[in-house]
Parts: sequence; structure tokens; C-alpha cells
Amino acid sequence: MNAARRRLAGFTGAGYSKGRPAAVQAAWLLVSGILVTRWWCPGSLRVAVLRAFGATIGTGTSIRHNVRIHWPWKLTVGNDTWIGDGAWLLNLEPITIGSDVCISQGVLLCTGSHDRRSPTFEFDNAPITVGDGAWIAARATVLRGVRVGADAVVGATALVTRDVPAGAVVLAPAAVERSGRPS
Repeated sequence: MNAARRRLAGFTGAGYSKGRPAAVQAAWLLVSGILVTRWWCPGSLRVAVLRAFGATIGTGTSIRHNVRIHWPWKLTVGNDTWIGDGAWLLNLEPITIGSDVCISQGVLLCTGSHDRRSPTFEFDNAPITVGDGAWIAARATVLRGVRVGADAVVGATALVTRDVPAGAVVLAPAAVERSGRPS
């Protein structure tokens, strides 16, 4: 038997706070689209603008072009961390990334979801934490509420829905580890 059909018109977004007034949100979206994501924007300027909008970013961190950050005021990044081209940090809730972390190209860190049991499909969001020394390889996806432990490796294209213990290696289902390197 099917559950009652969703009625999206009743969606309220209850419990979700964007964390800044609408004018700040609009300013961020404008500056992000015009400057921060562009290939010609120097990395040091990109980091400075993110900090100006409330991100906490350590020293020596490199955030490449075409990185999408939903709300910078909900982002904390440690020292000497790399965030690769095309990564998307969809941080409706806080994302905390440690030091010496590599977030590779095309990675999606998604703190947002919806409650499938809610008749109005309300949010079911939760923060993401990535521990020091972790590597999240190309095109991997980490979903809301996940903690990736220190020195863990999430292999290319893996989908992570549960916590990853410190030092663990998570590979996509069809991946095979060779020579001690994730594929």
C-alpha cells in the first residue's frame, strides 16, 4: 500500500535557518557568481572574500576555481587543505573540514535532505565533518550527518551515507583497490 502523496505546496522549511539576512544572502550569491567561482580570481582573493562573508579558513588552504559554497558563514576549513575544481559544498548546515584534507575535483558535500515521511517534504538536514588528513577523492558524495574520520580515504565516486572511521578506506562498490591506492 502506498503512503499518502506528498503535497509540496504545504512545505514550510520549518527548522532551517539560512543564518544571515536576505540582503547578505543576495550579496553572497552575486559575489560568488561574479568573482569567487571564476578561474581568473586569485586563490588568495577567493579565500579573503569567503572570510569576509563569515567563513573560517586556516592558513595555507587552497580553494580552486568553480568551487560552489552555498553559505560561507556555515563553513570552517583548517590549515593546508585543498578543495579541488568543481567541488560543491552544499552547506545548509555547517561543514567542518580539518587540516591537511584533500577534497578532490567534483566532490559533493551535501548537508541537506528532505524527510521522505513528511507529507510536506520538510527538511532533514545535518552537518558534515571531515577529519584532519582525510582524502575525499574525485566525484565522491558525502551526505548529511556524516563524519569522515581523520586520515580516512573516500574513493572516487563513492557514496557515503554513514560515518567513516578514522583511517578507514571507503571505495565505490565496483572499485577495486590495487597497489594500496584507491581507484
